[in-house]
Amino acid sequence: MTKPLFRFHPNAILSGGTPSKVPEVTVYFWIIKVLTTGMGETTSDFLVTTIDPIIAVVLGGLAFGVALVLQFSAGRYIAWIYWLTVVMVSIFGTMAADVVHVALGIPYSISTPFFAISLAAILYAWQRVEGTLSIHSIHTARRELFYWATVSTTFALGTAAGDMTASSMGLGYLESGFLFLAIFAVPAIAYWKFGMGEIMAFWFAYVVTRPLGASFADWFGVSHERGGLGWGTGPVSLGMAIVIFGFVGYVALTRKDVEEADRDSLLGR
Repeated sequence: MTKPLFRFHPNAILSGGTPSKVPEVTVYFWIIKVLTTGMGETTSDFLVTTIDPIIAVVLGGLAFGVALVLQFSAGRYIAWIYWLTVVMVSIFGTMAADVVHVALGIPYSISTPFFAISLAAILYAWQRVEGTLSIHSIHTARRELFYWATVSTTFALGTAAGDMTASSMGLGYLESGFLFLAIFAVPAIAYWKFGMGEIMAFWFAYVVTRPLGASFADWFGVSHERGGLGWGTGPVSLGMAIVIFGFVGYVALTRKDVEEADRDSLLGR
């Protein structure tokens, strides 16, 4: 039987009757994830160039905090809360990576491995404390803390990596987008054909979605002089927000990202 594309079932009710707090990983998950990364990139750029950058970062941090409170307060996975949190992570994570580069003057060639090491440290601690990195089992506050710490770091790492290839290495935004699209296919092929573990495949792909979405979003938004289409970061952010809203509304109504059959089976229905 052919393996599905990272089609995990984290929403099934686990032992003890506690539901997971994250969606099932289907094609809808990856589409929305890539869109949120692009929106986060252009929205961050729009805010820091429209208002005072310090105020923008503070507002981004506050919005991220509010979204996390909503997410941790929810007793189960709720599509609009979960994806609102991901959007806020995307925006604030982009700001954090940009602050490290612009405000502190640290080149992407240094910040990228720094965030990679930070991600490895979080995953190591998560594994040591919980005994698993599986997103099937995000059903306690501590595991959810590890989950969102990991997600936040992947966004910062992906932002730095994408900017490094596009700017520091001089590939340009469109070329970087295709580069990361090819890299995104690597864990899928390794999972299908060579038996890569689904946990490793998932987090590999998850990291790559950040520079993938951001590179194409930058290409849409930046000026012709910078190698883009010149649509503007504001219009691109708004357009992506509308598309994200549509997809999130769809999965919320249809529950395509919740495996009801598995849930009923585990409950003995």
